[in-house]
Amino acid sequence: MRLPASAHTDRPWRIHEIAPDFRLEDVWALPVTGGPDDFPKLVDQMTSGEKPLPGVAGALFAVRRQLGRLLGWDREDSGLDGRVRSLRERLPDDLRGRAAGPAPRSLPFRPLYLTDDEWAAETANRTMHGVVHISWVPDGSGGHRARMAVLVKPNGLLGKAYMAAILPFRYTLVYPTLMRTIGRAWKARDTAPA
Repeated sequence: MRLPASAHTDRPWRIHEIAPDFRLEDVWALPVTGGPDDFPKLVDQMTSGEKPLPGVAGALFAVRRQLGRLLGWDREDSGLDGRVRSLRERLPDDLRGRAAGPAPRSLPFRPLYLTDDEWAAETANRTMHGVVHISWVPDGSGGHRARMAVLVKPNGLLGKAYMAAILPFRYTLVYPTLMRTIGRAWKARDTAPA
């Protein structure tokens, strides 16, 4: 379920001090609940997947990768430490000294930092510099719920046009598939024999 921006901005997340110049693009409630100590399990689940998204959403990612190759959007000099500097350079000392957490296997993101209730990873290409922020929020009854925020810094007119062009696909195809995939994997983890 999509959440209002305030569901992210009203919380004291560390990402606010690290990426204040990034635009909050999306905030989603992930279909994941658990106890206070389950956040590392969620981060492991989200980064260990090697399979692409299923169906039309997976096909869209494949088309995007092909377009990126054809148009040179994803060249090494277009990404982190090429066109843009990594946000790791902005980390405060207490986060810089910690493990950043795992890198996603199937997506071109680089981990930024990991705390007890936040994990952030970044990516960049010719169109934008983006951050995915996963958080673990108390639900008021002793449990926790997962949220995902996407922060973006478009690269000029190309980046703004690109973000506008993919908006309907993100909301109607990519995010619903992503939410179902995350929810099924979390539920399967809960029901897997020990």
